[in-house]
Amino acid sequence: MKNRLLTLGCAFILLSSCSKVIEPTDPNEAPPPADVAANSKEYVQYTIKKGDQYCDKNGFLAVNYSELAFKVRFDSSAIYKTTVPNNQNDVNKLFGFSDNNADHHVFSARFGWRWSNNALRLFAYTYNNSTLSIKEIGTVPIGSEATCSIKVTNDNYIFSLNRNTTLTMPRSSKTATGSGYQLFPYFGGNETAPHDIKICIKRI
Repeated sequence: MKNRLLTLGCAFILLSSCSKVIEPTDPNEAPPPADVAANSKEYVQYTIKKGDQYCDKNGFLAVNYSELAFKVRFDSSAIYKTTVPNNQNDVNKLFGFSDNNADHHVFSARFGWRWSNNALRLFAYTYNNSTLSIKEIGTVPIGSEATCSIKVTNDNYIFSLNRNTTLTMPRSSKTATGSGYQLFPYFGGNETAPHDIKICIKRI
């Protein structure tokens, strides 16, 4: 009996002294929902895998903007060469929103980007009543942080790059604010990503 009590006592001491085992993070864990990624105040990496067009954190998120402001940082993966030379001038999509509570190919405003003529170029990219308009805003160095914003007024979208370069695009939406859903990074154009492309975005 004495030996049994001694054995039970030792077992209790050993069990009570054990630390909780913390499971390792699953490397195949699904990406955070679109609302978490889109509204994060920290940088979120969006990856467009080789052979894809949509990024890994792409999902539906209803939005209502008077202004969409964010910082973006491209690394060397944004340097690419298309299979068809003419496709090098296609504009990829960066970040923005649909408008007028409609499909983004009918009403929307977003930043576009491409690598061409040895520079990473940003564009204002809008649809108004299904009519596409694209205008270049400026270039940003690889690895640098760029500040972007789209302000919504009754009749215009005001695109801003690094708070000193602005471009005004017409807006024919009838809603008081940019009302629709979030638009995430997308490659193309006509081609898919030639390699993994990583874009870091932080809402401000």
